Amino acid sequence: MSDWDLVLRSTRVITPAGTRAASVAVADGKIAAVLPYETKPPAGARLEDFGDDALLPGLVDTHVHVNDPGRTEWEGFWTATRAAAAGGITTLLDMPLNSLPPTTTTGHLATKREVARSKAHIDVGFWGGAVPSNVKDLRPLHDAGVFGFKCFLSPSGVEEFPELGQEELARSMAETAGFGGLLIVHAEDPHHLESAPQQDGPRYADFLASRPRDAENTAIEGLIAHAKRLGARVHVLHLSSSDALPLIAAAKRDGVRISVESCPHFLTLTAEEVPDGATEFKCCPPIREAENQDALWQGLIDGTIDCIVSDHSPCTPELKRFDTGDFAAAWGGISSLQLGLPAIWTEARKRGRSLEDVARWMSAAPAELAGLAQKGAIEAGRDADFAVLAPDETFTVDPAELFHRNQVTAYAGKTLHGVVKSTWLRGVRIADRGTLTEPTGLLLERQN
Repeated sequence: MSDWDLVLRSTRVITPAGTRAASVAVADGKIAAVLPYETKPPAGARLEDFGDDALLPGLVDTHVHVNDPGRTEWEGFWTATRAAAAGGITTLLDMPLNSLPPTTTTGHLATKREVARSKAHIDVGFWGGAVPSNVKDLRPLHDAGVFGFKCFLSPSGVEEFPELGQEELARSMAETAGFGGLLIVHAEDPHHLESAPQQDGPRYADFLASRPRDAENTAIEGLIAHAKRLGARVHVLHLSSSDALPLIAAAKRDGVRISVESCPHFLTLTAEEVPDGATEFKCCPPIREAENQDALWQGLIDGTIDCIVSDHSPCTPELKRFDTGDFAAAWGGISSLQLGLPAIWTEARKRGRSLEDVARWMSAAPAELAGLAQKGAIEAGRDADFAVLAPDETFTVDPAELFHRNQVTAYAGKTLHGVVKSTWLRGVRIADRGTLTEPTGLLLERQN
């Protein structure tokens, strides 16, 4: 007890064993103990009492496009990690594309780390990339500490990160299976996309028709077949089509090593509410209909979908083509890094779900996906990473108040439940009601 330097107290501490009134003791940046609420702090330990505000484990976001270096006008480590901290996120994993260079070699990884080192307000790790030309680079990247490898099955949107054909996918998957790696996949079948109707212009219905559910379903079906044959570990990124859920559930029952994520925009926004010309809503795969969203929530509740992550994929306002509202020409990506927790909590509470569910989906499960054993839960031995949330308070999203480099978001004007009061990284308050400290985040490497 004499080693404690901080005690955090709340009537609502979200732990793996449930929500309880508790005092959380911190020593040297780690959670030392979760104790009865009335425990008296030892002499010299600082007490922070949050009253009825909820104390959650810091969120872990394993799907963030930081775009730094090379496209820092889109985003950057300084701005992205500030936005994350303001939103209750204490760990993020950076995607390997949209930066220049992409993270497809150990040299490119070293460049990325050097750029991030002094700018990280939260802890940051890196995914590697799997492209047709770099099978030989996958094992060195794995040994250098990337958390796994992202690939596309259809064009990525940037020429320096080409997609894998089916034979190339099998080769990359066999390689990662050989050293116990994780392949994370943007699963849309290019043939279905090519045969779908393509129509320029501002109508969201036309854009939605250009990215049919069958493209996801077919790609996931093939991915499962490869993973089953090769004994590989795979992860489906940003699931949008609820039609794929029975395929995924059956694969899990059959012992296929597959996990799945979805994103706040698929779980809180619907195609019916997207105005024509509102290209801030464009993403690939797309935001689908309300009945599809209901099925995705059921997939979360029954465990078919493992986790919720942002897929924060920003760009400049010019690339969103607000001048024409042309969905076909606009960059596809939703900016939501700072807003994911309140967006999901707003919808979860409507559906009768708890903060315990939210913490599992947005902290524990992503940490488990990445093998971050020190993250994701309020229990002894974990990093003292926390988000303090006022779950019953509301706010209206004003893009001008966001820390993203480009203040564009599909959530503009929405009233959300859940105000992030403060964020703590290894026992240090790094965000306090919108005020951020200087960067103290660490660069993380895979632990196993």
